[in-house]
Amino acid sequence: MAAEQEVHEGDYVLLYSEKKKWLLKVSSRQFHTHRGIVDLAEVIGKRYGEKVRSSLNYDFTLLKPTVHDHLLNLVRLTQILYPKDIGLIIQYLDISPGRRVLEIGTGSGALTISIANLVKPSGHLYTYEARKRFAEIAQRNVQRVGLEEYVTIHNIDAKQGIEEREVDAVAIDVGDPWELIPLVAHALKPGYPLCSFSPTINQVEKTVEALHSSHFVDVSTLECFLRDIRVATGKTRPATTMIGHTGYLTFARKALA
Repeated sequence: MAAEQEVHEGDYVLLYSEKKKWLLKVSSRQFHTHRGIVDLAEVIGKRYGEKVRSSLNYDFTLLKPTVHDHLLNLVRLTQILYPKDIGLIIQYLDISPGRRVLEIGTGSGALTISIANLVKPSGHLYTYEARKRFAEIAQRNVQRVGLEEYVTIHNIDAKQGIEEREVDAVAIDVGDPWELIPLVAHALKPGYPLCSFSPTINQVEKTVEALHSSHFVDVSTLECFLRDIRVATGKTRPATTMIGHTGYLTFARKALA
């Protein structure tokens, strides 16, 4: 049996039962649910995919947590980027192993974790967060997922200066991204991509103007909507509610002046 298929003490596991999911760190303790008590000590040594039975004789499936599962359970001080937006950012910025990426606006670390998970084992993410409390929360979230080796968090305002040079991609999520465009232009390799996330169109307009002034090309802005589908034989339909507007994504590539 491969070691990575076994659940060990200290590992995270996703308990699943009848569409309910709980992300838990495994230890010798009891976990109380509406379907009975699960003794987490019994989980140790089992394989992911196996089941464990609660005190009320309900089965819980042991699932291997994904980065997405961790993102849904982050300690956060404000709203984090939605997975639908993160997915587009990762695709457009061509995030892959070995990339050196610059992020401005760490927040609680959702995008940070997503990028770090893809650039490992030979890449690195450098992220700037001006607010001390946010930087501390992000650091703990990154450590929780086990990605601290691939992330450097600068607890300073990026407007004071960016240390890194020749990075492969830039992601910006702050209230005034247009103020940072000239600075990140010096850090980004020519020909490589940038993304800026903004919740209002006024911010987008100023950002696009700054991108053009800093000789960026291939500038485009989009937004993404996500709608769940409720699947049941003979009555499948879209969900009544959906995740609509969360923000605008502006993409561009650096050209030489």
